[in-house]
Amino acid sequence: MTDTAAAVNAPSPMEPSMYRVTARDVESHDTVTLTLAPMADALPAPNPGQFFMLWAFGIGEAPISVAGVTADGSIVHTIRAVGAVTDALVALRPGDPVGMRGPYGTSWPVDAAAGADVLVVAGGLGLAPVRPVIDAIAADPSRFRSRRVLIGARTPGALLYPGASARWESQGVAVQRIVDRAGPDWTGPVGLITKLIEQSTLSEHTHAFLCGPEPMMRFSAMALIDQGVPPEQIWVSLERNMHCAYGHCGHCQLGSLFVCRDGPIVSWAAAQAVVRIPQR
Repeated sequence: MTDTAAAVNAPSPMEPSMYRVTARDVESHDTVTLTLAPMADALPAPNPGQFFMLWAFGIGEAPISVAGVTADGSIVHTIRAVGAVTDALVALRPGDPVGMRGPYGTSWPVDAAAGADVLVVAGGLGLAPVRPVIDAIAADPSRFRSRRVLIGARTPGALLYPGASARWESQGVAVQRIVDRAGPDWTGPVGLITKLIEQSTLSEHTHAFLCGPEPMMRFSAMALIDQGVPPEQIWVSLERNMHCAYGHCGHCQLGSLFVCRDGPIVSWAAAQAVVRIPQR
């Protein structure tokens, strides 16, 4: 086959691979976790922090971060219904087909934190993209000096993965939770997640992984810097307007970055330089 013929027959980068829903776990009234297995050839295994484009047939596609990979290689995604595509994805049931392409983007630099203190800060649905980080540090405690996870949500009912949180604690990870508004059965702290950061003992030996709403990440990063954590060791997930996922359409351009290609995981130092976020 000639090079020209090979190019003509090459699959389009926009062509999804066929996967099937094998499990569906309801997290809340508008959020589910789907486990997806390949119907033919599997896509490459993702690194923590990367994302796939999920295709709801007849509706469209959306970027969804990876919340985990099972022992048999199935991909786990936690999805909240916030629009037509995600509404359709959340409505899928076991046995339903879904299109996938990827993985795309940069990943959390967990290996760079070896021998250091690890702090994971997650707000709301932001717990999903950092779940692989927590699984990694929970499974290999000897690699890190300390392991701490701070989880925030609007209400107790919005806290994701209660079973996984209990498992992380059983593996020696210090897990703290805080909510904006307490319910009748809530006995934990109430307030912003920065409250937990300010109560933590941190230093230049801390590597922090942040994911959640942008205001939460901004104020969390500022609180971490106040305690001596270098901006280069604070990592955030920027997920903005990703459409094509390989830097072609330009919808996700943020300053000099294409978030789908140069992110979504970037250091706070890089994020601040691009969007010119003031320290105060």
